[in-house]
Amino acid sequence: MVTDVDSDSALMLRVKQGDRSAFEALVEKYKQPVLNFIYRTIDDPNEAEDLAQTVFLQVYRAADRYRVSAKFSTWLFTIARNLCLNEIRRRARHPADSLDAVRADGEDEPLRQYEDVRGFSAAETALHRELARKIEEAITELPEAQRTALLLYREEELCYEDICQVLGCSLSATKSLIHRARETLKAKLKPYLRTGAWRFPQEREQL
Repeated sequence: MVTDVDSDSALMLRVKQGDRSAFEALVEKYKQPVLNFIYRTIDDPNEAEDLAQTVFLQVYRAADRYRVSAKFSTWLFTIARNLCLNEIRRRARHPADSLDAVRADGEDEPLRQYEDVRGFSAAETALHRELARKIEEAITELPEAQRTALLLYREEELCYEDICQVLGCSLSATKSLIHRARETLKAKLKPYLRTGAWRFPQEREQL
């Protein structure tokens, strides 16, 4: 049980009282992080849009039952992860339904998060984007729990304690998941990072 109400939880308590502007503030703050998280979990931009809307719909519908038992972001990403797991299970049962989600090579993917490459030459920019694509592919191939733990830790900057609540596992298990994910990515990306042509951004070196 949290003893201090964080600012987002305070907004959600206002939503509980019928304050629509508070809900709009939460949506504005978290719509892109939630969308990014879902997209990088299921790798389907169209479905990610729908699931992100469903996340906030569930948040709004649950407002009257809301109580501060964890940080708002922890509660929010728990909802997002559960919806992603449901979608993953649905696709496992009905794989043919996912065929339309396969994108042709070179198709624009606006939801992907690439490094800021302004100031680099055209060749360097191409290399950055290629490396970003390899990183995204490697993350997508991680087991779901490892991928979720890593994304929440690196992209959403949740602490270990919050991540273990989202995953429903122990603190030590959460740290282990993140460590294994990092080691797997290091191994997969090593061939690209050892060549002189690749310039690996500083913030990615901690993988």
